[in-house]
Amino acid sequence: MHMSSTTTPPSSTTTTDTGGRTVVVVTGAEPLTAEALSLLPADATVIAADSGLDHALDAGLRPSELVGDLDSVSDAGRTWAGDHCTIHPHPTDKDATDTELALARAADHDPDRIILVSGGGDRLDHTLAVLGALGGIGLTSVPEVEAVWGRQRMRVVHGPGRVRLPLRVGSTVSLLSLHGPAEGVSINGTRWELEAETLDPLAGRGVSNEVVSSPIEVRLTTGILCVITDGWEVDPA
Repeated sequence: MHMSSTTTPPSSTTTTDTGGRTVVVVTGAEPLTAEALSLLPADATVIAADSGLDHALDAGLRPSELVGDLDSVSDAGRTWAGDHCTIHPHPTDKDATDTELALARAADHDPDRIILVSGGGDRLDHTLAVLGALGGIGLTSVPEVEAVWGRQRMRVVHGPGRVRLPLRVGSTVSLLSLHGPAEGVSINGTRWELEAETLDPLAGRGVSNEVVSSPIEVRLTTGILCVITDGWEVDPA
């Protein structure tokens, strides 16, 4: 990967961590990692997307809501949900994934922060759909949208915006544009810095950069970026 710096960075507004009310959405086909669980606020509201309920319960979480068509949650999980949480059922024939529906429900809580958490999975289509859902227009009112996907973390940044992240020196960080081009993209604190660049959707231009100083700073003027890393030093909240 090679990036050049040729222009002056644009002005941007600052997005800061609020430390306010958090909603956690549990999804995915794999068990949650201990690392992922350690990042979740103890007082967060937990919403499960279909079989995410089983993984949440196995990890010791107690969701207050279950969302989806319920085609993959276990019978035991469905029974538990009937006794302990509010169920928002949807038909199997629908235009949105269970994860999208759960994120929309999370946004209805008007939170300061949404964390999507999953142990990962081997369905590429589901992974790409999750990336798209994180940058969906229905979440633009939420100050902080992030995800823990297996052992990686993601943070969504809307333009105009700026975020500083305390990443481990030597770790990998990637920028992916979602839902159209991201313009005025700058990143500092990495081996290959960008200044006011345009990143096309899912293009490799911003992939596999290396952190050389912490915190790094990411800025953009328009569009939506997903910052993906395996090197968070501490919880950015």
